[in-house]
Amino acid sequence: MDHVYLDHNATTPLRVAARDAMVAAMDVVGNPSSVHAEGRRAKMLVERARAQVAALVGCKPTQVVFTGSATEAAALAVAQKGRHGGRFVALPTEHDCFLDWSEAELPALFDGAGALSVAAASTFIDWIMQRLDGDYSTDRASAALIAMSAANSETGVMLPYASVASNNHINAFRAGTVPYSIVCDITQMAGKVPVIYDGDKRPAYMILSAHKLGGPKGVGALINFTRDDPDPILRGGGQEMGRRSGTENVIGIAGFGAAAAAAQADVEAGKWDSVEKLRNILESALEASSNTTIFVGKDAPRLPNTSCFATPGWKGETQVMQMDLAGFAISAGSACSSGKVKASRVLGAMGLGDVAANAVRVSLGLETKEDDVMRFAEIWAQKLKKHESRAA
Repeated sequence: MDHVYLDHNATTPLRVAARDAMVAAMDVVGNPSSVHAEGRRAKMLVERARAQVAALVGCKPTQVVFTGSATEAAALAVAQKGRHGGRFVALPTEHDCFLDWSEAELPALFDGAGALSVAAASTFIDWIMQRLDGDYSTDRASAALIAMSAANSETGVMLPYASVASNNHINAFRAGTVPYSIVCDITQMAGKVPVIYDGDKRPAYMILSAHKLGGPKGVGALINFTRDDPDPILRGGGQEMGRRSGTENVIGIAGFGAAAAAAQADVEAGKWDSVEKLRNILESALEASSNTTIFVGKDAPRLPNTSCFATPGWKGETQVMQMDLAGFAISAGSACSSGKVKASRVLGAMGLGDVAANAVRVSLGLETKEDDVMRFAEIWAQKLKKHESRAA
């Protein structure tokens, strides 16, 4: 039996277009910083990819800064906090690449289903401003750089970022004496749903990663919507227009660009609609086998490919191992914790309490078939029945 890969939010298979672009780039010998013909050919590949990524997110090519990962892009964004008031805070459900930098212990504003309303997000902004007001001198009162993801990697729940950004209450902050800026993590959303924000909905920065949309691992990007170039955290040769030193990963960047272009075409063609239907078929089949399983964010806007569910009393780690032995790759929480499997901090912040330790995530891809999800549901039900008989 073939092993069925259902962990696309951790990483995606390399797209054919990305592979082809990378193979072609391997034959380009030049350093993109060199001025001779070979260098110019390498530079052309980097700039083509920059334009392709820019088209995916709706920015100018000059606003794309290539990095070694989304984590590095996050660090580069956080390093700009001095321009936005000097402090950085993040929602309690953000990825560790942001949360580990957060300077305040934030409240959990999610309901038990993992949803966050516009009103709650506005309350979150209010709370930050009130909290930081006491920490600042008068000339920097309440200013901050705030991390708010467009979609959560573990649950697929799409946060109301665009609504919050254009909310009149929030605009009042922008127009008044309480300035703040947003850095938006679009790593999971890019390539599945449109990520182009215009006008007041635009954040100060975005981060994204190539390997989450069919590109290679080890390449990310910071999208800078501000008027100023970001101050680099890696200094040296002044590559990336002085914003990120180090010789560009030409092969990886070429793959990133090709993957971005292919992903954009898939979104525009509506290919993820069929994936959402498969996700719903899967959840209906699982519900038929268990009346205690909780589907996180089921009634909230979600990414079309993601299902996060928890069965009280059945550890997520156990489910991952059992389903792996049965031929299915799924996960329990984020894959960015050095192979550790532990209760999800994100789900705890979303109000699931002790049940968070029982959650697993199934994330589908464009190549996933209905037979894959039905077979998964059948075997999962068998494992659940055995678990219940042992627990009785």
